[in-house]
Amino acid sequence: MKIIKLTILFLALFVSKNSIAQNTTLETYKLGEGLIFSHDNGAKVRFTGYIQPYMDSKHYTGDSNFIESLLYLDENKTQNRFRLRRARFRLDGNLKNERFKYRFAFDLSGTSEAGDVTSNYLLDAFVSYDITNRIKVTFGQRSTYTDNRELFMNSNTLQLVERSRVTSAFASIREFGLFVQGTLRAGRGSYLRPYFVLTNGDGGNVTGKDHGGLKIGGRIDYLPFGLFTNKGQFRQADVMRETAPKLVIGTHFSHNSGMSSRRGRGSGDIIYLNDLGEESLPDYMKFGVDLLFKFNGFSALAEYINTDASVPDDISQRVRNNGTTSSTFTVDGEQNVKNYVKGRMMLGEAYNIQFGYLFKSGISLDGRYTHLKADTHSFLNNATFYNRPNYYSFGVSKYLSRNYGAKIQASWTYVDGRDGINDMNGDPIIGNETITRLMLTFAF
Repeated sequence: MKIIKLTILFLALFVSKNSIAQNTTLETYKLGEGLIFSHDNGAKVRFTGYIQPYMDSKHYTGDSNFIESLLYLDENKTQNRFRLRRARFRLDGNLKNERFKYRFAFDLSGTSEAGDVTSNYLLDAFVSYDITNRIKVTFGQRSTYTDNRELFMNSNTLQLVERSRVTSAFASIREFGLFVQGTLRAGRGSYLRPYFVLTNGDGGNVTGKDHGGLKIGGRIDYLPFGLFTNKGQFRQADVMRETAPKLVIGTHFSHNSGMSSRRGRGSGDIIYLNDLGEESLPDYMKFGVDLLFKFNGFSALAEYINTDASVPDDISQRVRNNGTTSSTFTVDGEQNVKNYVKGRMMLGEAYNIQFGYLFKSGISLDGRYTHLKADTHSFLNNATFYNRPNYYSFGVSKYLSRNYGAKIQASWTYVDGRDGINDMNGDPIIGNETITRLMLTFAF
């Protein structure tokens, strides 16, 4: 509620104070693009938001084959869920000096970008400064450039109902720190976009003790055919129907020194100590390559991620959830510190390939294949949440406006459970899963 009150207060101060002097006006409003208020001194503020009512139905197929699962011929467990997937609001603006900009965004749904339940309602809170027309520096909390390309894209612009499993498995999503980005001409109409990141490496909105060291990383993108239309590089479906082929291909790398969670999305979740009782935490490295292509309603996204870890030799204790410590690191019946530590981290590789075509009628047909390959010792082998190597998704969407203002989306996903899986209660399941999703998006 504090966030809502602060937002209302901010808008009231901005609008009422200046409207008395008749210096503030509503400049533009477009469905899905928000309201833009401007002051005659050059300051502007943009207020946007959207909600996404959502439902899904997870069905366990038993020992049926692929065709039988399509028809739901066997009678096994089905789990249904109804919720508000996202309820997001955002303020963007600039000061009288247009080089200074800011953003404040929050989500009242109580779920994270990866779909987990969270009490962290704050999404973005940062200020930025345009050093030149080509180079910008940002300080604060925001999505990081060292995640896969799908995390560059707003949730209300996704082709399918949910992001791919690559994102939920490996993305840190948001971090607090310093972000530098550039847009440089590379000749013959092409561009280079370099990015540099220096963060705390502990995910978003950390209010407690800072564990471990810093995370450093970067990305470089190459756009051989020029820039996308209307920020199309950061939106999935080709709503703008690019009249010429547009492509961005990039690579990214990050090194998280002393990580205290599975993938750098939290702080203090997993703590290890040495003989002196001092924290001794593993380092986490992530590398990836990805691309996005758009042309005349067609879009394609491909991503690859590879992660690794370095475990200190002096770890001798682990901290339990209740705060007590243990010197037991049992793996396959034997004491093995390094393999135990790695078994609690997201280690392995994955790739995601998706494509879609948006017809002029506003109907979009989309498909996606995601593959996860866990290391021998990795939390990706956990049967309840992962241990599912293949995901096949098919989706259909109906855009009710000419942009992302309103749309209805449905998708069906077939999940390969051949390596042995559990349901959400931890009970073993024989066979595979299918997930049916339905979501509505309304933006202002």
